[in-house]
Amino acid sequence: MSNDLAQLAIDAPVARLTLNRADKRNALSLDLLGALHTRLDELEARDDVSALVLGGAGPSFCAGMDLKAVLKEPGAPLKLLSSIAELTIRLRSYPAVVIGRIQGAAIGGGCGLVACCDIAATHPDAKLGYPEVDLGVCPAVVAPWLVSSIGSGRARRVLLSGGVMSGLEAYELGLVSSCVPKEDLDAHIEERAALLAKAGPRALSETKRLLNEIEGERIRELVRKGAHISADVVAGEEAQARLAKVYGG
Repeated sequence: MSNDLAQLAIDAPVARLTLNRADKRNALSLDLLGALHTRLDELEARDDVSALVLGGAGPSFCAGMDLKAVLKEPGAPLKLLSSIAELTIRLRSYPAVVIGRIQGAAIGGGCGLVACCDIAATHPDAKLGYPEVDLGVCPAVVAPWLVSSIGSGRARRVLLSGGVMSGLEAYELGLVSSCVPKEDLDAHIEERAALLAKAGPRALSETKRLLNEIEGERIRELVRKGAHISADVVAGEEAQARLAKVYGG
């Protein structure tokens, strides 16, 4: 595992964590997930960060779970899904405000990262969504975060329909908090980060802590349970046949 797969730059009180597997559309492999967890260890050891910008290198934000990996190694689905589950929980629990920079495709688990950000911005032409059911996969890890983000009725329609949506549609659903022209996205993200940098650090962290308490511990239990549900579905004949057809297993 190389920590270069997750790049961390800190200019306190703003930090930037970037998924750096652009050649694979930042798909969440075990190595990338390990690097992200290591970077979060570094961030959690500091107390001078008020805003964390989460982004992806290259044209995509994150293509979700590395589905090719689940065809190759016994036990890989649960390892991957459990690590994704813990990553979302850690991002949600991190005291600083997490800003998602969604400059390109955010699919499946990648869109799950969007849902667990405190604030997220994208552009109208970005592709976001949860096509898991199309592949015979269950989006159980991301479901609790999506319900929390956009409400149970909308989440139900999105997850059961599969497919993807545009950045504008994601904004209209409430999945992202801003949708700006692509050429203005980085300036918009920097403006949001700068505003948070001026806010009271303790006020931000205590507000986020209280919001997490209101949300409750049950959501984290469901996310972890979702990893096991999804792993069982992925290991089944239906999912394996569909994934093999798509990924050449």
